[in-house]
Amino acid sequence: QVQLVESGGGSVEAGGSLTLSCVVSGYSVANKNCVGWFRQAPGKEREGVAAFVIGTPVSSDSVKGRFTISRDNAKNTVFLQMTNLTPEDTAMYYCAAGCAGGRWNTPLGFNWWGQGTQVTVSS
Repeated sequence: QVQLVESGGGSVEAGGSLTLSCVVSGYSVANKNCVGWFRQAPGKEREGVAAFVIGTPVSSDSVKGRFTISRDNAKNTVFLQMTNLTPEDTAMYYCAAGCAGGRWNTPLGFNWWGQGTQVTVSS
């Protein structure tokens, strides 16, 4: 059974930083597997933020240069370092794992999901 547990969300002011963590069990985050981060704001679709897709890091244009995905293979944990946050980054952030074959930046790209962690950025 695959489980993903996110942590690290919170409230920050614009320009601030947060680092999200996702501990994965039952699936390896290493090598050529697929793990990533999504976010969903109220009334909007869930969108991919950054991911390792078959081991290669990718990210959306909206966060390039501000968000960085990384992983600790020994701890089977994925991180999302977020800097220069803006109110537009406010959303529930979800960790995802498992190569499902769909586009990486859509929910069809992943098999398993965490429960999410809230990020709120105030102006």
